[in-house]
Amino acid sequence: MSGPKQRSVVTAAVAAAWLLTAIFYFYQYSMRSAPAVMVPELSTAFGLSAAGVASLVGLFYYGYAPFSLVAGVAMDQLGPRKVVPLGAASVAIGAILFSTGDPTLGSVGRFIQGAGGVFALIGAIYLVTTFMPASRAALLVGLTQMFGMAGGSAGQFVVGPLISSGVRWDQFWLVMGLIGIPIAALLFLLIPKREAPVGNAPQRAGLGPAFRAMGTVFINPQSILCGLVAGLLFIPTTIFDMVWGVRYLQEAHDLPYSVAVLRSAAVPFGWIIGCPLLGWLTDRIGRRKPVIIGASLILLGSLALILFAPPGLFPPYSLALLAGIASGAAMIPYTVIKEANRPEHSGTATGVINFLNFSLTALCGPIFAASLMKASEGGERGIAHYQATFTPLLYGVALAIVLTLILRETGPAARSSIKPAKEPEAAPI
Repeated sequence: MSGPKQRSVVTAAVAAAWLLTAIFYFYQYSMRSAPAVMVPELSTAFGLSAAGVASLVGLFYYGYAPFSLVAGVAMDQLGPRKVVPLGAASVAIGAILFSTGDPTLGSVGRFIQGAGGVFALIGAIYLVTTFMPASRAALLVGLTQMFGMAGGSAGQFVVGPLISSGVRWDQFWLVMGLIGIPIAALLFLLIPKREAPVGNAPQRAGLGPAFRAMGTVFINPQSILCGLVAGLLFIPTTIFDMVWGVRYLQEAHDLPYSVAVLRSAAVPFGWIIGCPLLGWLTDRIGRRKPVIIGASLILLGSLALILFAPPGLFPPYSLALLAGIASGAAMIPYTVIKEANRPEHSGTATGVINFLNFSLTALCGPIFAASLMKASEGGERGIAHYQATFTPLLYGVALAIVLTLILRETGPAARSSIKPAKEPEAAPI
């Protein structure tokens, strides 16, 4: 088989593999966000305070961040078929361990969920950036994140009512762990063995090539800027909404639990809209920076209003939804870092930006938790305590805008505008 027919078969196989990997991303993201709607149950089961539960839940990011580097290099050296199914199996085992309620096993399980979960996003982006048209890269990366945030939203507005209706927290985690086993098996069956096309050939396996690839990506200043911009735009979702969002609405605005769950879930639902929409927009105009900056300004305004606007000033769900849509711009740097580095380092580049992105979350999560406890002096928390704790989020988004201004434009329109210098005309004879 050759020619267009062969290319269509390859495209269909890769598309199927990408879709299944995106479903794996949905699965792990639902478990990433689910603890936000069961903090009291987890506090009782593990014998921890709300801050202790936040630290336990945050172990996800301590696995997710460093294993981003492992996953990225593994994609380039071994290919997704050999590593993505192992990631899914790890998430399943981690969920089962977490369901035991034992603090030690729960901590290990949460860490393993993060370590294995990172293979979903990096695997899906690897398939997009290696096998699919570059002109649609940002859109497809946005669609990938759409699946993840759909899982994040489901982890709140679906799991919350389940817990309220009497489903035990440990039953939820056990069932989710069992679901992950067939997902891992299907990933192994459907991800193709086919290697990357010429020009994107996998690197030779070994620690030497791995460290050289990571070094090449890390010493590129554009890579560091991409990671910082993504992290600063992502923290309002990963820390403020998915860890403290429900508690904030209950304690600062006195909303019932069921209403707080639905309003908090509007942020990841906004990502479902914003990630593909902003990805399509940046592909459409051929530039990355204007979309990142514009969305960041909207996010900045939305966060300020969420923290400081009088209750009832805006329609319910509107600010959370707008913040979620705007923060979808955090995925655009995932396309930029690939365009700013060599094609054969596609997986490594994605791993590096994920490492930088979620290292910020892993470091800042306990800081925000401790700051909130300090502000409230361990007592009941009110809106002033949340405002004092989370105002730095505004400074972070403003910093992301400044860093984006420094970032080099890598969009197709910018690349096509760079014309090669004319050769000097021959002197007249």
